Amino acid sequence: MPQTVLRRLRTAAAATLFGATGLLPSIGAAPAHAAPAATAHVANPFAGATGYLNPDFAAEVKAQASADGGTLGGLESQVAANSTAVWMDRIGAIAGDSTHLGLRAHLDHALTQQQGSTPVVFQVVVYDLPGRDCAAIASNGELPATAAGLNTYETQYVDPIAAVLADPKYAGIRIAAVIEPDSLPNAVTNQSKPACATATPYYEAGIEYTLNRLHAIPNVYNYLDIGHAGWLGWSTNMVPAGKEYAKVAQATTAGFASIDGFVSDTANTTPLTEPFLTNPDLTIGGQPLKSANFYQYNPVFDEYHYAVAMYSTLVSNGFPSSIGMLVDTSRNGWGGPGRPTALNSAPTTVDTYVAANKVDQKPFRGDWCNIDGAGIGERPRSQPYGTGSPIIAFLWVKPPGESDGDYPDASHPHGDPHCDPAGTQSDGNGNTYPTDSIPGSNIPAGQWFPAQFRQLVQNAYPAFGGGSGGDTGPTVPGGLAVTGATSTSVSLSWTASTDPAGVTGYSVYRNGAKVATVATTGYTDTGLSPATAYQYTVTAQDAAGKVSAPSAAVTGTTTSSGGGGSSGCTAGYAVGNDWGSGFTAGVTVTNTGSTATKSWTVTWSWGGNQQITNSWNAATSQSGGAVTATSQAYNGALAANGTTTFGFQATYSGGNTAPTLSCTTS
Repeated sequence: MPQTVLRRLRTAAAATLFGATGLLPSIGAAPAHAAPAATAHVANPFAGATGYLNPDFAAEVKAQASADGGTLGGLESQVAANSTAVWMDRIGAIAGDSTHLGLRAHLDHALTQQQGSTPVVFQVVVYDLPGRDCAAIASNGELPATAAGLNTYETQYVDPIAAVLADPKYAGIRIAAVIEPDSLPNAVTNQSKPACATATPYYEAGIEYTLNRLHAIPNVYNYLDIGHAGWLGWSTNMVPAGKEYAKVAQATTAGFASIDGFVSDTANTTPLTEPFLTNPDLTIGGQPLKSANFYQYNPVFDEYHYAVAMYSTLVSNGFPSSIGMLVDTSRNGWGGPGRPTALNSAPTTVDTYVAANKVDQKPFRGDWCNIDGAGIGERPRSQPYGTGSPIIAFLWVKPPGESDGDYPDASHPHGDPHCDPAGTQSDGNGNTYPTDSIPGSNIPAGQWFPAQFRQLVQNAYPAFGGGSGGDTGPTVPGGLAVTGATSTSVSLSWTASTDPAGVTGYSVYRNGAKVATVATTGYTDTGLSPATAYQYTVTAQDAAGKVSAPSAAVTGTTTSSGGGGSSGCTAGYAVGNDWGSGFTAGVTVTNTGSTATKSWTVTWSWGGNQQITNSWNAATSQSGGAVTATSQAYNGALAANGTTTFGFQATYSGGNTAPTLSCTTS
């Protein structure tokens, strides 16, 4: 249904419900008192701020910890010290009830939690679209996918929320709004379902309205849900998804500026990284890993690579490079005894190789409801990969321990079969899998699920510490980069991890296998083959024996035996993300001479049909497969041993072999 038709229907419905003038009810009117003073709208609201501690969630956690007692209860109690989002999943949630605080009461608590000048970040989930959750049943909403339902959504749901958030007393709180999980991805992948085809125009119009209302409040930051790697990771899904999000953004009053960023893995269990499955094109038994039944040719195995790929896709569709990517890590840890601890290279087929090495223990990647064996993931924090990464924070959007949904039985006639522990589902290719839901309980969406919470704590990765301090082990090493390359070596550097027990060292992995343990934040890998690409990750370990999750992977390419830097500089090449039809890459230029440079030029020739579409920090030109990248006025001068970086985005089909780079200076 075209947007113009929806707007006409919206106007007609308003006249019917509220009189011929179409005026909004008083609950949605702007506050009568003076408008708040302008609030600085920062690029990353989570940086330099503390997260809001939800009293409702803390009470549930503490009650569970008290009931379980012992060692488990001690671990469970530590969960309450982490910030979680407040869900406005129905109109009644705005005012609250006898067991849950309303929106205004939560914001009042946020004011009391503020310490000095340090701002508090308050996360609120806006989740009540007409025809909500069209592809499932577990969390269907209260409003129909009709013009009247849209009008109710806008006037009785969004307007009251905006009125509360705009109250001047809350102007000092940074409010991060996670807008409508599981909505717009359905516009990309589920249009064959009649319910989704009907709901999509109402999704688009409702989100447009929400963005307009909330963007007008200076201290509100809007983040749209983008599903997860197992949903939109295929290029055939990711490419149209970028266009869909751009379409919605461009329909708003402020355009792309109305959206501050995007959040992935909301209430899902896709792992942050797959440390032993780093190359989807690795061939096992004559087949690439991505061809395994578990991945079905989806080349994006984890949320880190998915977030980076979606960032590039969204920027290529017009979004500014300042958008921030968030990952919900509340249930994607996959720790416990089933987690692989080292690469198992023995399996000889892709399916057995993936099964032996993946940390995601679901039998089917599409399982999503109350997953058996999942664990809490990384703790909420800002800039987990440093300031240069598009991923600006880890959040707990879904409070750990709240059910995803119930399943049909005598007491739950409207449950979702996907939540039935005895149920099955198909991957669409003739294969059938169990739902993998936790057996023994049937609990509606959003209600406390004790068995699930116990599992999430027991399987947390990083694990919770045994003491009250909640030591979770070292933080992930950030900023892993290739700083140089020769024909037989690749040099790496990264930023230091932190840990209460003290970081004792770092392990370096090449193509999934450990090659060194070092005490510093740099390493040169030697004895390599010329003109060959190698993929690296790094983990940190502490004095207590805890190990961090792996860093983001980078690719270093050795130079040909005859060159690669003989004219005063070297150029290290690293693919940041590859989604099957396109990729981003970064190049680190190092001055190997004894005097400062005035400028530099890096050249290479592609072995395939790669085509650069945009670049940054260098002027690039391409003729056929030959590429030339030259320095900008601000980064051409490099001191001896000095470095700088540039990057680009490119498209391709077929193979994407790393090129051999040559570097010259003047």
